[in-house]
Amino acid sequence: MSIAKVTEVISSSKKSFDDAVENGIERASKTLMGITGAWVADQKVTVEDGKIKEYRVVLKITFVLDD
Repeated sequence: MSIAKVTEVISSSKKSFDDAVENGIERASKTLMGITGAWVADQKVTVEDGKIKEYRVVLKITFVLDD
């Protein structure tokens, strides 16, 4: 039987939401072993002078705990 845990990660990118998701997964995988999935719980942008400055996502990352 496997036990999984979900943790929340906030990530950002100056390019796109997709890039922010990739950045978050890449960074989380450096310290979390056994990542099996993730979903975007929220997304937003920061705006400066009428232009998007940064894309941000809140990720819920699922990983399996060691036996």
